[in-house]
Amino acid sequence: MTITAAPCVNDGCLMVRGKVVLTHVPTNIILSPGISGAAFLGSTSPISTSRHVFTLGILEGYKHLCLYRFKIWWMIPGYGKSGSEIPLETQLLLLEIKEESIVEDDDSSGPPTPTTFYVLFLPVLDGDFRTSLQGTPANELQFCAESGDANVQNSQILEPVFISSGDNPFELIKNSIKILEKHKGTFRHIENKKIPAHLDWFGWCTWDAFYTEVNPQDIKEGLQSFSDGGCSPRYLIIDDGWQDTVNEFYKEGEPLIEGTQFATRLVDIKENSKFKSSESEAGCNKLHEFINMIKGKYGLKYVYVWHALTGYWGGVLPSSETMKKYNPKIVYPIQSPGNIGNLRDIIPDSLEKYGVGIIDPQKIFDFYNDLHSYLSSNGVDGVKVDAQNLIETLGSGFGGRVSLTRRYQQALEQSTSRNFKDNNLICCMSHNSDSIYSWKTSAVARASEDFMPREPTFQTLHIASVAFNSLLLGEIVVPDWDMFHSKHDTAEFHGIARAIGGCAVYVSDKPGNHDFEILRKLVLPDGSVLRAKHAGRPTRDCLFRDPVMDGKSLLKIWNLNKLSGVLGVFNCQGAGSWPLKQRIKDMPSTPLVISGNVSPCDVEFIEDVAGENWNGDFAVYAFNSGSLSRLPMNGNIKVTLATLKCETFTISPIRVLGEGVHFAPIGLLDMYNSGGAVESIDENMKNSSELIKIKVRGCGRFGAYTSLKPGSCMVDMEEEEFIYNSENGLLTLDLTGDCNFRDIEFIY
Repeated sequence: MTITAAPCVNDGCLMVRGKVVLTHVPTNIILSPGISGAAFLGSTSPISTSRHVFTLGILEGYKHLCLYRFKIWWMIPGYGKSGSEIPLETQLLLLEIKEESIVEDDDSSGPPTPTTFYVLFLPVLDGDFRTSLQGTPANELQFCAESGDANVQNSQILEPVFISSGDNPFELIKNSIKILEKHKGTFRHIENKKIPAHLDWFGWCTWDAFYTEVNPQDIKEGLQSFSDGGCSPRYLIIDDGWQDTVNEFYKEGEPLIEGTQFATRLVDIKENSKFKSSESEAGCNKLHEFINMIKGKYGLKYVYVWHALTGYWGGVLPSSETMKKYNPKIVYPIQSPGNIGNLRDIIPDSLEKYGVGIIDPQKIFDFYNDLHSYLSSNGVDGVKVDAQNLIETLGSGFGGRVSLTRRYQQALEQSTSRNFKDNNLICCMSHNSDSIYSWKTSAVARASEDFMPREPTFQTLHIASVAFNSLLLGEIVVPDWDMFHSKHDTAEFHGIARAIGGCAVYVSDKPGNHDFEILRKLVLPDGSVLRAKHAGRPTRDCLFRDPVMDGKSLLKIWNLNKLSGVLGVFNCQGAGSWPLKQRIKDMPSTPLVISGNVSPCDVEFIEDVAGENWNGDFAVYAFNSGSLSRLPMNGNIKVTLATLKCETFTISPIRVLGEGVHFAPIGLLDMYNSGGAVESIDENMKNSSELIKIKVRGCGRFGAYTSLKPGSCMVDMEEEEFIYNSENGLLTLDLTGDCNFRDIEFIY
């Protein structure tokens, strides 16, 4: 048999690299070869309809990871070994397939060694239809294609499911997204987008601090509280609570009817009375005065405000004089079987009864442009746009869910590009493929359900779901890990996750309720953060293990800096359960102490930052323990953690320089992402001495591994004292002063 990478169907079996992936493939399944060894799976039906469910075949015997929407807004990971374990609304399916390697040397003996490759299924958009995967009790793998409008029908769908294979799962997903970007033309890969500048600065969001009661005085008190502690945010998100809204279903003096709060509608594009009151304790009576004041007094670089994709949770008020120009009308959501097949959500369930004031799609750009130009004229720099997936339920009569989502998304992106600099848009509650594959310029999106400070069983789920969701989202946007509280039982757990996540670092602390020790491990004195290069994702050996509920696996998340790798290790076991999944009877619900290994090989593509003089070894620095080890690529260190405990490792390639000096910069030792501070390294000879020059950003305790003690050290051309530990090779020195770039020179 000729083994090819391209998928094919032979004798009712879907084959990839000579391996049977699916059996009992129906005759109506069509395989269309794509480029680079990929393909599309589609199907035909004897009837034309707005929703099809087609069986692709039987899936058994391979470990799989899937990302699925457990509720309308958000994805989480799922794990299994058969088609029956693939939930409704699966939007990514990755299989791990073992094969025996071919022995090329005729003189070699012994059995063939097993190798691993991966098969990726991505249900995508095909015309006006959106696709998801699902399994059945008979281990059938199915795809569901739906338009969301009874009048938008077809009898065949030819390119709904993309399939490809590769030896590296991260390269496989990246390359597949790039192929789809070019082929579909409806979205762009993250490498082709402008990244908002706020991501490199510390932020504060008002939501968990004040919820909808937020007002200017609260914001001022919060900013002053950070300033008093010496750790000021440089961007602010004024979340829900600033807009002019009305709940038509609430009568004063009567109790609130549960669910009507989500039918509250937007009355005007301008701020509500709290933000323009002449009696405001913040000393400002207009929005622009307030924003100008807090920017000037507290050093804010960016102020974002929140709004929903439809204006507000219940849309806009059709009877409002301000809104009439946008031709709004009340429509009632129609949820798909997928929306209600996993976990129902109170918001769309309530709006089915009370309706949404939706703006005429022909007028939606005008609405966004009016709103955003007003905000921009008042000093607002960007927007966080929430509740985006609601649009998928409103497509009936508007050409379907894909068409309506794309029109709203295009209008949103055009308006934010016109009115705000730096592509300042954060997408939220938007984990449907309708949105994901319509993000042409959107470059930041929330990657999980909210951080919930009062829900102790949600903390581990939050970390794990963002890491796994980033496998898909991180190829299209910068995943936003959401805010957290710096003063919380799980503050370090969340803080380290943000430090290695390659994401925004922001909190939602109440005024006076901060842990500045935690914050100073994340934020430099100038308010900047040491952001890693990519989206933090699970290591390869974690991809098919459940880090929340299998009772034995640690979660490892990897990322890269400019000259090093960073690895976070988290014990997420024993503190929560995935929605829709029953806890295993024998698994304890009490905290667990678990051990595992970390290795330089856990950090994918680390050789890309190693440099020409890399000798194959690494200096591995553990943040919490302060230990420094020297390891080869496949060496490992044992780590033992209790539930909700974590550790982070800087993994720096060792370079052999000049006179046999083995050297590896670690970075700022008191920052969670130590290596994020190292910008460059260079070597040359000076007066017959070996000189190693490092450019570092920030201040504090700097560390490096060196096999020999330098003769002297210079910082910005002035001699500096240092400490050298000959037992482990750790060199440390104090960088005092401001957070500018510093030139450190070691002379041997």
